[in-house]
Amino acid sequence: MGKIKIVTDSTAYIKKEYAELKGIEIVPLTIHFEGDVQEEGYPGEFESFFEKLKESESFPTTSQPSAGSFAEVFRELVENGNEVIAITISGRLSGTFGSASMAAQMIAPDKISVVDSRTTAANLKVLVEKLLEMCEETDDRKAVVEAIEKEKKKTGISLTVETLDYLQRGGRLTPSQAFLGNLLKVKPIIELIDGALEPVDKVRGKKKAVGRMIEGIPQNAEILSICHILSEDEAKEYMEVLRKAFPDARITIEELGPVIGAHLGPKAIGICYCTN
Repeated sequence: MGKIKIVTDSTAYIKKEYAELKGIEIVPLTIHFEGDVQEEGYPGEFESFFEKLKESESFPTTSQPSAGSFAEVFRELVENGNEVIAITISGRLSGTFGSASMAAQMIAPDKISVVDSRTTAANLKVLVEKLLEMCEETDDRKAVVEAIEKEKKKTGISLTVETLDYLQRGGRLTPSQAFLGNLLKVKPIIELIDGALEPVDKVRGKKKAVGRMIEGIPQNAEILSICHILSEDEAKEYMEVLRKAFPDARITIEELGPVIGAHLGPKAIGICYCTN
């Protein structure tokens, strides 16, 4: 009997070496910026994009992978005797889930399951890791999908930004809102609620915003990730705060890539958690 293979998209921000080691197939989203079109890439490859973003007057757009991109990956896996579970960025943030679902129907709907993670970034990575563990224990694809549907409900993300400029450039704030907010050092707290990013609070100062985000983490969080954009030293500071607050949790520092990060801008900070 074939093995279950895992497919995800680039917004899980899984390192290339880890994906190759574990046999994870990653289908990239695409960035359109200043006349260039490029695949999102992997952690360790994002710095040049964000440096360019800081200097640019234009704003990048992103596009989901085509159904054909997923179909190509699915076809090869199925032809090699495998079943497939694909798990994607939230369907409320991107059309990636729709593309993967269409491809599964085209190739082998009886051998491919597609899961809308309702999340992204480090939480999507954690769900991929959990899928790998489950598939070591069983080759019952439907049972694994049922289990991951429960696991995804245990995740949460909160984010804040260094400047409101990128939220304004992405159309989430008016120029006057961004100007006034920057003047007053107002930082929004944005959470992923039912698969969509929603502003839930605003406070004066970024440290205070991150403090409020940490206060909002459930006490039974067992996996925590501090996600950053060109701000690793700051992420390390918050890691120490989290270690004191959650001594038994697994805590990592992760990069955010262009698809998520373009709307937040350099030095944005996110906290992802999974509860037990």
